[in-house]
Amino acid sequence: MAIKATIHKAQIQIADMDRNVYGEHNLTIARQPSETDERMMIRILAFALNVPADDLRGRLELSKGLADADEPELWQRDLTGDILHWIDLGQPDERRLLKAHGRAERVSVYGYAYSTPIWWANIESKLTRAPRLSVWQIPAEQSQSLAKLAQRSMQLQVTVQDGGIYVSTAEDSLEINPIALKRPQE
Repeated sequence: MAIKATIHKAQIQIADMDRNVYGEHNLTIARQPSETDERMMIRILAFALNVPADDLRGRLELSKGLADADEPELWQRDLTGDILHWIDLGQPDERRLLKAHGRAERVSVYGYAYSTPIWWANIESKLTRAPRLSVWQIPAEQSQSLAKLAQRSMQLQVTVQDGGIYVSTAEDSLEINPIALKRPQE
């Protein structure tokens, strides 16, 4: 018998001064047995960094993630079902990213392992025809510290200011400084 997903709940207060996005969001996360605390918390962080200011063009949602290889970790779809923003985590291969680029208005990747710079160096030249792709590296030490905040029920405050991200709970806080490996072309 297969092990079922564990349900986690996160109440997130977001104050993103860089994008003028503020609000409170309640997430229910179905954490698959193969998913680590680190990956789950990076999913939550990616949500906080990409949630739109309003739902006029659709909501940002957690997808089935690891349970469905054809879906990203998060996505924003409009009311017709078209994908506005495809968000992946880790180190997806270039075929997956090019396919996503063909389906979505924007594609973002958040890498969080020590090997992210090596992965990126190997596929960067293959993604030159993906102008709407952005790739971010969350330093591994910072993503591992973020993983320590994981609980079955969480209350998180995420503040973004001048490119720095501050995540805090009632007991702890940390700073995350993502590194842009690729930004979308204007």
